[in-house]
Amino acid sequence: MTVLDRKEESQIVDLLNEGVETGVFPGAVLLVAVEGEVLFIKEAGVLSSASPQISTKKNSIYDLASLTKPFAATLSVMRLVDRGVIHLDSTLNELIDDSIPVDKRDITLRLLLCHSSGLFDWKPYYQDLIKYDQEKRKDVLRQHILNEPLAYKPGKDFKYSDLGFMLLEWIIEEASGKKMDEFLIQHFYEPLKLTRTFLMKNGAVFNLDEVAATEACPWRKKLIHGEIHDDNSWALGEYSGHAGLFGCAEELYIILNMLREHYYSKRHDFFKPETVQAFFKRQNIAKESTWALGWDTPSITGSSAGEFFSQNSVGHLGYTGTSAWMDLEKDVMVIFLSNRVHPDRENIMIRKFRPRLHNMIMKRVLVI
Repeated sequence: MTVLDRKEESQIVDLLNEGVETGVFPGAVLLVAVEGEVLFIKEAGVLSSASPQISTKKNSIYDLASLTKPFAATLSVMRLVDRGVIHLDSTLNELIDDSIPVDKRDITLRLLLCHSSGLFDWKPYYQDLIKYDQEKRKDVLRQHILNEPLAYKPGKDFKYSDLGFMLLEWIIEEASGKKMDEFLIQHFYEPLKLTRTFLMKNGAVFNLDEVAATEACPWRKKLIHGEIHDDNSWALGEYSGHAGLFGCAEELYIILNMLREHYYSKRHDFFKPETVQAFFKRQNIAKESTWALGWDTPSITGSSAGEFFSQNSVGHLGYTGTSAWMDLEKDVMVIFLSNRVHPDRENIMIRKFRPRLHNMIMKRVLVI
């Protein structure tokens, strides 16, 4: 088992503190695991500049933003595929009991998961959604997506798409007969004994001293704290397939390690190992795409994972400043949670900081 000495730990902590001091983020939590064992978990900074006396803790809860895609939507789809309820090459016309426009009928589950569906990346639907009664908004959103023109022919290119994962939530509901949060609680979060991982619904009550604040939002005209940061998801009044998951580093590790153990065929209770192996495999459907199924893989240059994660790695980023990467060849996991959007989403210093952090970790863990 790899062990970091005090000097190596101190260097990583110093870099986290540098991130706080230079304004990359107000606070962060970093967890590193090797061969499935947690090697290092440290915190730095504060949860909100509005309450500088409240320090970040190891179990602080963050708005995970697009980590919702792998840790909620993809996890649900993986279970349904594993049990044979749905199939990766089933089409929208087969998966959704609704009138699907001709140009979208042949979009498959696989294409949605690897961002080659032809759908646009993002649209400001919240501007229209807030005009409707809240209980009608998700149906309105889904019809908006179905009525959108395609950005390109399905399967012929790739574009990272929130819209595709909004449709995945719908597919999960149709296939399981449950809301996505209920499905996840039943099949994953409760069996794994997770108590600080949840899909947010606006109006939920919990201790804000445990939750990282995000943006001082110009259109909501308030500091976002204990609410979903993503505009479209917030307008829905709850999570969607693309955003709305909240959680802490320790519990993301539990989920990721569960997947790791299935990938290596060390357990078979949640999935068949071959299902996890299939979802972690880069699809290569579109030229230059790095996407597996619901997970990204490192690009040759400029990866957020840095220089030392192998090509046999999977990971994902969240807009608020969160990320998770797992090297399946070197058996290393790095979970990094921050609220870099607090108080302003225009702060993009994390783009340079994150690969630097990953490089430092890998050099010390693997003695590169």
